[in-house]
Amino acid sequence: MGKYLVLWEVDKDRIPVDPKERAGGWSLLMSMVGQDLEKGIVKDWGAFSGENKGYSIYDSSKLDLMNSLQQYVPFCNFKVHPISSISEVNEMISVLSG
Repeated sequence: MGKYLVLWEVDKDRIPVDPKERAGGWSLLMSMVGQDLEKGIVKDWGAFSGENKGYSIYDSSKLDLMNSLQQYVPFCNFKVHPISSISEVNEMISVLSG
């Protein structure tokens, strides 16, 4: 298991102009996010106000992360950052110290 910061951005070229269609798309997105939260692989999720961007914190295997993110393609683009815990950073410092 690993922890990942996922920065997401909705592809602006895929956002419908019609407000009702746009609302439907966001409703579908939120339903999918809710399912990932229920499964426990997403620990936190947020949208940056007015930006069509946001973040997720995943606590999962790489495979579960990849499978989860694929459900949002091609509507979202992602940047994934693995997160190291304090104990992992301390281990790195220990190795450096010799």
